[in-house]
This record gives sequence, C-alpha cells and structure tokens, in this order.
Amino acid sequence: MSNTIIDTNFKFPGQKSLYKGKVRAVYNINDEELVMVATDRLSAFDVVMPKGIPYKGQILNQIATKMMAATEDLVPNWLTATPDPNVAVGHLCEPFKVEMVIRGYMSGHAAREYKAGKRMLCGVTMPEGMKENDAFPTPIITPATKAEMGDHDEDISREDILAKGIVSEADYIVLEDYTRKLFQRGSDIAASRGLILVDTKYEFGKTKDGKIVLIDEIHTPDSSRYFYADGYQERQDKGEAQKQLSKEFVRQWLIANNFQGLEGQTVPFMSDEYIQSVSERYIELYENITGETFVKADVSNIQDRIETNVLAYLKK
Repeated sequence: MSNTIIDTNFKFPGQKSLYKGKVRAVYNINDEELVMVATDRLSAFDVVMPKGIPYKGQILNQIATKMMAATEDLVPNWLTATPDPNVAVGHLCEPFKVEMVIRGYMSGHAAREYKAGKRMLCGVTMPEGMKENDAFPTPIITPATKAEMGDHDEDISREDILAKGIVSEADYIVLEDYTRKLFQRGSDIAASRGLILVDTKYEFGKTKDGKIVLIDEIHTPDSSRYFYADGYQERQDKGEAQKQLSKEFVRQWLIANNFQGLEGQTVPFMSDEYIQSVSERYIELYENITGETFVKADVSNIQDRIETNVLAYLKK
C-alpha cells in the first residue's frame, strides 16, 4: 500500500534528536518543543506489523487531539498545535516510565490472566465469579512499565513502582488521580456516543517547570477498548462475545493465525484486501468515537505534505 507513511527521517530546523516509538516519531526542537508524527504503522502484541494501514496515523492523531481538547479542563496536557492531520506539537516533557492502565471491565489481558487462574493483576485483586467482559465493581488501575521498541511492556504493581523509585509517591498520587478523572470523562463521552469505554492507558510527563501533564495519545482505538452499549447486557447474559471498537479485532485475527508475539512465531501474511479492511475498521472507529464524519487527508505524497506543514508552523 503506497499511500501510507511507515517511517520518517525529517531534518527540521533546530532539531536536537529523533525518537522512534512503535507508532510515532518524536522530534525534539531546540529542547523546547516536540513534533510528534503519527505514522500508519500497526503494533500488536508489542510487535510492529510489516505493512502500514492507510489513514491510521491521521485517525489516531485526530482522535487524540480532540480528546485532549475535551479533557483539558480536568487534566493539563502537552499539546499546543496540530499543523498537519498526522502531526501534534507540544511542550517538551520528561515522560514517566510507566503507562497508567485503567480497566472498567475484565477484558483483553485481564481476562486472559483471569482465565489462567490468576486473581491478582498488578497487585490489585480481581473478584471471584466474574465472566469475561463483566464490569469490575470499581475501575482498577493496573500499570505497566514502558518498553523500548521490540520489547514487551511489563505489568507492575503500585508497590513495586514506589519501591523501585520509578515514580515518587507524591507524583504517583497525582497520576492515579488524573487517570481516574480522565477515565470518568472518557466513559461519559463514550456513553454519549452509545459506547462503553472498557479500558485504556494514559501516559504522563513532566514539563521543564515540573508540571505533570498528559502526553502521547488518549482514548484512541490503539490505546483503548470500546464496546457498543446497545445489546451489551444481552450479550453478557447469553455468554456471547461483545461487539468491540478497538484494535482487538487485529489481535484476534493474529491469534487465529497462530501469532501472539512469542519467540519463534512469525507474523502472518496480510493481504492488501485485509489491510484495506483494517483501514475501513479504523475509519468506523473514528466516526463512532468522535461522532463526526472522517475526512481523508491528501495521501498522494504524505512525507512532503507533513514536511511542508511542519516547516510552515516552525517558521512562525
């Protein structure tokens, strides 16, 4: 698929460094600003798939920037501008080395652990007698350590985070408070669209003046799992799978094709038809999550478009 952006190697004025994550490339400008480019790479089980998904970067970037705007009254964030559909610009931050995962329902990783007989996740007890996709009595925070590209994020408990000095107790209390506030707002937004925000993750950083802010993405289908609210309880009562809006459909396809990112496993072949179907699902996700029609950006030359827009922004 030629109309995707898989990698970037821009040289912007004042550029100090370039960090490449699983999906995003982050350019440090003069140790003041970060230019974050959302590529069309698809990551699942902490492995980057060999082909890009058309419009995925634009979709993730635009959902994240809309959700930042919708939560900035609750929690400060890093964002200052969006000069291109695939680009977000914001304050330089020192990221915390943990992802704050919060789960309202026992799904995905939590359900897989539960099925394996575990009743403790990241130091948090999961009640007996739950079925997959049941709601927890109250949402639980199950942090993960941030992995480098190619490594797996690891579950970690609050106690271990504090004992290892990964985050100070004073800062961690703020992270927990912000995580719960964002999840409640995200759940309210989802409910207004006929969706259930099942679980999600937030990342935070510290600005130069020591302020804790939300960074990276928020409430996107890559960082979050959504169910359709309509028919949720009926499906639970019948023991049926839930209708999902998330990247889980890709994970399930990979599992069905004998891939879970484990050693010795090979990523299954993704045909152009399958790639196109994933792109269409991401557009469906966008429209359901935002309640707006998705407007495709010009992808005739994405690299040139991004470079032109970012350079025009930086000249200002």
